[in-house]
Amino acid sequence: MKPMTSADVINLVILDPVPAERLERIRALLPAGWQLSSAASREPQDQASSLKGADCAIVSDVTVTAEMMATPGLRAIHKWGVGYDAIDCEAARAHGVRVMRTTGSNAIAVAETTLGMILALNRNLVRGHAAVAQGRWPKAELGASSMRLTGKTVGIVGLGFIGKALARLLAGFDCRILYTARAPKEPQIEADLGVTYAPLKELLAQADVVTLNCALTDETRGIINRETLALMKPGSLLVNAARGGIVVEKDLADALKSGHLRGAASDVFAREPVEDGNPLVGLETAINTPHLAAVSADTFEPTVNRMIDNLVAVLEGREPRPGDVVV
Repeated sequence: MKPMTSADVINLVILDPVPAERLERIRALLPAGWQLSSAASREPQDQASSLKGADCAIVSDVTVTAEMMATPGLRAIHKWGVGYDAIDCEAARAHGVRVMRTTGSNAIAVAETTLGMILALNRNLVRGHAAVAQGRWPKAELGASSMRLTGKTVGIVGLGFIGKALARLLAGFDCRILYTARAPKEPQIEADLGVTYAPLKELLAQADVVTLNCALTDETRGIINRETLALMKPGSLLVNAARGGIVVEKDLADALKSGHLRGAASDVFAREPVEDGNPLVGLETAINTPHLAAVSADTFEPTVNRMIDNLVAVLEGREPRPGDVVV
């Protein structure tokens, strides 16, 4: 493909349906000559239709299929965020479509959300709020299961940008921090973060709080299931701000209903938006949010600028930011 020139009109598509106000905010940051549109819905036919005539696209949560990768003229897909498990990267390679992501851009936001969920579960904040809104005052009832975070053992599954950011936030709570990853980190990194490596089963057995901050891969898909949940300490907490597919949702719901887990918070789900009948929705000891952890209004402009810089590099025949390249 020939490189872009200053006279070219570039068509950029946002694959996630977004309101007009958000489109205008993105449009204001685009180079001259770029045209912007978004998909009408998350339905496959609208997704495929939106890409007709597109040079490049930005995606947040929707799936990018092999069919979409085969769109004539499509040159690049940029993930808004980090996880690219919903993007068909093999099809991208086959059709010469570059795939990129904003590595580390949302780490602080996700880490803060994870910490907030831990505190909300530990202190029964959401249950207390809901009770007061309903005209109830269950101080004694909720107080009996409210706990401090200070001094507890926290197990972090995945010590990438997000896991490291969370470890730094937890330093102020005097927590013992365990982590598991594909391989132990260098001793200096462990010392700087105040973390100790443990295999997954050992981490689950010792942690008062387990947080999932890893990528969804063939290795991690469904690793939190009936068997591994049974290894967790009675009365412990689970927070998932990573990917829904890491958890078998029915098994987690059963662990909450039985009281084996005191609470769980999920920002991500196996199918999004959440469908009717999801076993985690409506449980009193579960906090569920609509994949908000990576979203932060104060990082909007720098994130968009970074994605546009990478897309421009591809269109001009240059290499994008190395750490952001997936394909």
